[in-house]
Amino acid sequence: MKKKILIIEDNERNRTLERDLLEAAGFEVFDAMDGASGIALARNEKPDAVVLDARLPDMRGTQVAQILREGTETCAIPIVFVTASVVGEVMEDIAAHPGELFFSKPIDTRTFAEEIRKYLGG
Repeated sequence: MKKKILIIEDNERNRTLERDLLEAAGFEVFDAMDGASGIALARNEKPDAVVLDARLPDMRGTQVAQILREGTETCAIPIVFVTASVVGEVMEDIAAHPGELFFSKPIDTRTFAEEIRKYLGG
């Protein structure tokens, strides 16, 4: 059975690239363009991991992560942060979520899907 990945990313180009890489690696992929839609999709689909942009149009990625961590049905879903902002408060926010995987943009297209597979234990 394919592992399910939810991508929450507002930039269409980044979302499409991440989707293509993950699908080519054998994952089943769902996506959302903002935090609220992503949270709803996570609750419905119960993905094996969430690939989460740190800055979304309606809220920060770390706020999405916090909401997912507080939900009984979503609290154990691994989160992979992806951001172009590798300095300042964005990184401080991400650092407050220890144990989560982090990628800076632009992602390395050669290793992105494999690193996620390893993070998920297989």
